[in-house]
Amino acid sequence: VQLVESGGGLAQPGGSLRLSCAASGFTFSKYVMSWARQAPGKGGEWVAGIVSDGRVTDYAASVKGRFTISRDNTKNTVYLQMNTLKPEDTATYYCLKKADPHDYRVALSLGEYDHWGRGIPVTVSS
Repeated sequence: VQLVESGGGLAQPGGSLRLSCAASGFTFSKYVMSWARQAPGKGGEWVAGIVSDGRVTDYAASVKGRFTISRDNTKNTVYLQMNTLKPEDTATYYCLKKADPHDYRVALSLGEYDHWGRGIPVTVSS
C-alpha cells in the first residue's frame, strides 16, 4: 500500500489549497478514505472522510463548511479542498486508508485506519 500526498505548502489566512493523495497497492474503490492532521506539539486530529463510492462525507467541526473531501476512483486519488484557511489549520496533513473494507462508515477514530501517507506540511501565515 502506498499513499502519497501532494499540494501542500504556504497559504495566507483566508486563502486556499488543494491536497491530493495518490493511492496504490490496494483496491482503492472499496475503501473509506480520510484525511487527518497533526499540528506542531499536538496529537493527531481526524479532519474529513469519504465513503468508498464518494456519496457520503463527514467533517470535523473545526473544518466543516471550509474543507471539502472528494475522490476519483478512476484515478485512485482522494482530494482535500481547503478554503478560508486559518493559522490554526497549520499542520502536517495525512491521507488515511481504513482497515476494514466491509465497514462502509466514515470512521472518526484514527485507530480504524491501517495505512497513513508520509504527510505533507501546510502552513497558514501572513
